[in-house]
Amino acid sequence: MLLLTCTAVTFLYSMTVTIANVSLPQIAGALSATQDQVAWVVTSNIVATAVVTPMTGWLVARFGWRRLCLGCVAAFTAASAACGLADSLETLVFWRALQGAFGAPLVPVSQAILLAAYPKARHGAVIAIFGTGSVIGPIVGPVLGGILSETYSWRWVFYMIVPFALVALAGTWLYIRDREIPKRVRLDWTGFLTLSVALASFQLLLDRGERVDWFDGAEALAYAAVAGLGLYLFVAHTLTHKRPFLDPALLRDRNFSLGIALIFIFGMLNFTPMTLLPPLLQGVGGYPDSVIGFILGARGTGTMLAFFLMIFASRLDPRSMIALGFLLQAVSGWQLAALDANVGVADVFWPMFLQGFGVGILWVPITVVTFSSLPVHFVAEGTAIYHMVRNVGSSLYISLSTILVARLTRANHAELVPHVSPYNEALRLPWVTGAWDLGDPQALSAIETEIARQSAMIGYLDSFWFFTLTALAVLPLVLLVRLRPSTTGGQ
Repeated sequence: MLLLTCTAVTFLYSMTVTIANVSLPQIAGALSATQDQVAWVVTSNIVATAVVTPMTGWLVARFGWRRLCLGCVAAFTAASAACGLADSLETLVFWRALQGAFGAPLVPVSQAILLAAYPKARHGAVIAIFGTGSVIGPIVGPVLGGILSETYSWRWVFYMIVPFALVALAGTWLYIRDREIPKRVRLDWTGFLTLSVALASFQLLLDRGERVDWFDGAEALAYAAVAGLGLYLFVAHTLTHKRPFLDPALLRDRNFSLGIALIFIFGMLNFTPMTLLPPLLQGVGGYPDSVIGFILGARGTGTMLAFFLMIFASRLDPRSMIALGFLLQAVSGWQLAALDANVGVADVFWPMFLQGFGVGILWVPITVVTFSSLPVHFVAEGTAIYHMVRNVGSSLYISLSTILVARLTRANHAELVPHVSPYNEALRLPWVTGAWDLGDPQALSAIETEIARQSAMIGYLDSFWFFTLTALAVLPLVLLVRLRPSTTGGQ
């Protein structure tokens, strides 16, 4: 029941990560906001999550597992209901920030509870079951939220969270207990504030950069400068303070340090195809939302199947499973990079299924390896860093991939347009131009539409090659992992 409760708590939070995205156009219309203004509904949640996640270790020591989980789930429920009741954009942004802040500790503390409650020999099977919550959530949330939003209104995207939250709250009340008595622990405010400023500014830079034309504008430059200054002050303070906010002793553990690097790459690869494929299928392929949802569901199906298999395969050498997972990511990226503009459903369905399967294969062994030799008293702080790095990796890579698509689309368009000219001998051949006549304005408009479509497709394909190379580049790190007898369940 403890395992089911922690899985439910994880499902609750992961469901809300992307839930508001499906209703942003409705929210903008209802609250009289521009596209740029309504984007803060998502940005505020991301920034608040990034700031509070590193605090999990201190919060556990100060309040204990039980009180922290009860307080966060209850406050998260109230904030979600308040989001649905918001009557202005400013109010909605405020409650979304609180929703992110109260939800941020839920996943790391749930994982820390399970890692401490179960012996290391059973960590693989436990993490496989626990991981289903973080996978089902991002699938159920947007799909169910989109249906309710379309049937009723955008407010139901937030109201639907409440029943799930009450179930998680009941489980927390009944089954989560503290192993140690909470004690008063001093918070290193300097370390916390400098890290918070660095993370918040970095997340704002990633989320707002494309909208403000990156470093051509003062806003992005300000975010980058503040993030750099905050990181410098945090590192300098951490290395010179007796009791820093995040203990550098964590990084002395070889497997934990390697696990942090692996989960960073995992975070980079995890949600990127889900972000790139919907605009590709809609803009280039012309597919409706229902078909896109079906294709994205293939990823969730693959991940669920992999988690089920990892319940039994967790006894295998985690290094081989990590290598297999990243290879599956590379193969899926290679398949997506081989698409053409006339993309079919099956052409995308199976690569997404394979990518999801690879995600499920990776999650369990990376988690097991990361915490295989970490002392128990470091687990709560370690899980906070673990999930913070994963989130930063995801935000960074999605932003980089989006930039790559946008820039390469423009470059490809500029390269293709000069070929549409009366001086191009190929365009005088009837089997090349078909029904298009370069002297007809409507034909020129149709050619421009096709050039834009082809340019965008090439941009997406290049981003998938980037994805594939990233998955392959991390493989040498796997060779550096050292196994201990407790790492595999059969020893």
